[in-house]
Amino acid sequence: MPKSKPTKPRNRKRSKKQKITTFLTFENRAEEAVKFYVSIFKNSRILNITRSDGKGPVPKGQLLGATFELDGHQFLALDGGPYFSFAPGISLFVSCETQDEIDDLWEKLSKGGEKQPCGWLKDRFGVSWQIVPSVLGDMLSDSESGNSQAAMEAMLKMSKLDIKTLERAYAQPS
Repeated sequence: MPKSKPTKPRNRKRSKKQKITTFLTFENRAEEAVKFYVSIFKNSRILNITRSDGKGPVPKGQLLGATFELDGHQFLALDGGPYFSFAPGISLFVSCETQDEIDDLWEKLSKGGEKQPCGWLKDRFGVSWQIVPSVLGDMLSDSESGNSQAAMEAMLKMSKLDIKTLERAYAQPS
């Protein structure tokens, strides 16, 4: 008997699947969080929301899961009940090109949450974020071109990171 060839769907555009996806399990506010995050970040959208049909243990209409993108990066979310909470050991790191971007994200994400040191914050859903200027990594790792120690010391004194203050510190003589 001849082997059958696998069939490919016709006229379907294949998208490259993201190999590793962040899965956020909220106590009971996943849908609210997803809508909030998508409203803040550019190039973001909700891809899918799945709700219970009521035939299982989850009440009809309750969110079972959501797939969404933040600036093109895919995430999954669901409500897991009171057994789940977020810890600061895992955070979402946002690399920002401008101070305006830092200011905007910092204010929106920290509203109802908690502003923390060194560019960290916890949003109103308990998710930890790092809102960081893209130039900071270079400053801290390139002590040949500037004063990495002074940049680090300046960062440690800040809550919301300020690019100009970091640049001034980095420009100081060693």
